[in-house]
Order: sequence, then C-alpha cells, then structure tokens
Amino acid sequence: MNWWQGILLGLVQGLTEFLPVSSSGHLAIGRELLGVGGGEDLVFEVAVHAATVLATIVVFRRQIGELLRGLFRFRYNTETDYILKICVSMIPVLIVGVFFKDKVEGLFGSLTVVGVALLVTALLLFLSDIASRPRGEKISFWQALVIGVGQALAVIPGLSRSGTTISTGLLCGVRRESVAQFSFLMVLVPILGEAFLDVVGGDVAASSVGLVPLALGFAAAFLAGLFACRVMIALVKKAKLRWFALYCALVGLAVLLFA
Repeated sequence: MNWWQGILLGLVQGLTEFLPVSSSGHLAIGRELLGVGGGEDLVFEVAVHAATVLATIVVFRRQIGELLRGLFRFRYNTETDYILKICVSMIPVLIVGVFFKDKVEGLFGSLTVVGVALLVTALLLFLSDIASRPRGEKISFWQALVIGVGQALAVIPGLSRSGTTISTGLLCGVRRESVAQFSFLMVLVPILGEAFLDVVGGDVAASSVGLVPLALGFAAAFLAGLFACRVMIALVKKAKLRWFALYCALVGLAVLLFA
C-alpha cells in the first residue's frame, strides 16, 4: 500500500463508518479496486476504525464528559445507568472477539461474504424504516443487549455496524433521537481496545502496511469521520433509511455479480 492508497482508503472508512452502508465492506471493495492486498493483515482496518472512534469522541465530547462526571459521583444516577447499558451492549462483541476472532478475520478476504452481508444490511434498514415502533423515553437493558448482539454480528465485513445497531434499536422500540448516540458511543471501548492490543502486541510493527500510509489513512479517516458522524446524526433523526437500504442492495448485487 502506498501513501495515496492509504489516504483514499482512509476517506472511504471515514465517510462510511457512520453511514449505514458498512465501512468494512467498502474497505474490502476499495482494496480490490486499488489492487491492495487484504485478508489476514487487519492492522490498517483497526487503525482507521480507531480514527473514526476518535472522531466520535470529538463529536460527542460534551455527552461523554457528562457521563464521566456522573460516573465519578460514585452513586447510581442517570449517567451510571447509561454507562451500565453500554457495558451490557459490549458483552456480545466481547464474546465474539475472544472465541471467534480467527474465524471473523478469515471472512475479510471474501467479496462474496461482503456482497451477501450488504444485502442483509439492506433488509435490516428497510425493515427498521417500516416496522419501528418507539416505546418509552430511555433505552432499557434488554434493548441494549439486543443492540449489542447486532454489533457483534456486524463484525462480518459488509454488515454495517451503524446500520445493524441502529436498525435493531429501532426494531426494539428505541427512539430515533436515542439510538444514534447510543450506537456511536457503544463502539468506543471495543475499537480502542483492539487498537491498543495491536500496538502493545507488536502487530503494528509487524504489519505489511508501511507507517506513512497507515498514518495518512488514520488522518483521512479522522477528518472524514468528523463530517460523516454529524451528517448521520441528522439523517437518523429525519431521513428515511430505505434509501441507504436501496444503495446497499445495489452495491451488494454488483459485488456478487462481479466478485
């Protein structure tokens, strides 16, 4: 991978991470179109995902600050309740990361998997747009767990993380105003934890991706992520997700036809 390929793939990651169209799927497609080898070396993917997590922290810095202040009051309050629900949502992806990591990484070399998963994303988005029925003002613990299951399944390339978590939240009755923020905040710890393990485990140093394209890809993903995160928050509140469903269906079919 050279420097301009790193920038292009970083932009792809940043623009698609928050939109419900699967950033991992688009990275796999982008790698194929640019002739950049992928598959077993996922350090670049982890790095650009960490960049979009950093963008999330910047966008939601006020809400994160309120949660931390509430947590360190050391009593059960609204902020502590919210953080506990985020912890519950992380249980499924933790199980997948511990017991099925190798199997998941093996899926990243298959465009057929990406195509099928994009079609599943399209179905979920379409169903959530026509069948969501908001109930209550706050996310419950069982809704947090179901959204977490969606996040765990979305480790499959092509199955959009934001699309899956937002769709499952809407289908469970979570209000649109609540589900986007929860979806973006629940990914902070898993992605940053994965990036930290790659650094301390020596995977970054041993990666086949050079430090220059890795750094440029990180910067491009962060800047594009700042823009896309704000756009997606506005879209979830007002726009119909079925248009993203149509896009995912068309891209999924194209990938299956030409893979």
